[in-house]
Amino acid sequence: MTTTDEAEKQLRVMIVDDHPLVRDGIRAMLESSGMAVVAEASSGEEAAGLAAQLQPDVVLMDIRMPGVDGLEATRRIKEAASTVAVIIVTSFESQDYLVRAIEAGAAGYVLKGASRQLLTDAVRVVVEGGSMFEPAMVSAMASEIGSRIAPLEGVLDDLNEREIQVLKLIANGCSNAEIAEQMNYSVGTIKNSVQQIIEKLSVSDRTQAAVLAVRAGLGVE
Repeated sequence: MTTTDEAEKQLRVMIVDDHPLVRDGIRAMLESSGMAVVAEASSGEEAAGLAAQLQPDVVLMDIRMPGVDGLEATRRIKEAASTVAVIIVTSFESQDYLVRAIEAGAAGYVLKGASRQLLTDAVRVVVEGGSMFEPAMVSAMASEIGSRIAPLEGVLDDLNEREIQVLKLIANGCSNAEIAEQMNYSVGTIKNSVQQIIEKLSVSDRTQAAVLAVRAGLGVE
């Protein structure tokens, strides 16, 4: 029997894909890992409405769907419910899609056919404030997407020493909890630092901040 405390700890996930068999497979993986699937949607338009209404922790979003696609749906979800994390789950290993997904506000990009462990790890990482992009992928796209976000020269000048260190760890894909442990600060302090970094860099999220970090020479370890 699931207790109230255990139920409260369940991560609430919504699945968006126009293929029922794909949704069934993802649902099975999530539920076997103790996560709750609170809704399914077969189109981007439906997904945006449900996400605003239900406020799931994470939305797993396909890209190519009839009508409103997953990228536009992601943008709408982030505008209406900024705390909802979106992970793109797609069969397209496309640099262009990856760039556009980040610009839309996605916190992760996972290929269909990924293992249950990878998919559930991605859900847990983004809920904790992290992102699920391979560091090499971030580095490869840095010059393209970074030029769309802000000029490279001098973009880190307003950051203090602690913020530079936090930003470097963000660029390496660390969650707030991991950064707090490495730097010996509370998670709350790191959350505040991350928000200050995002505001100072004039970007919309931590992934775009990570791209600027790579372009500024902080590198990916």
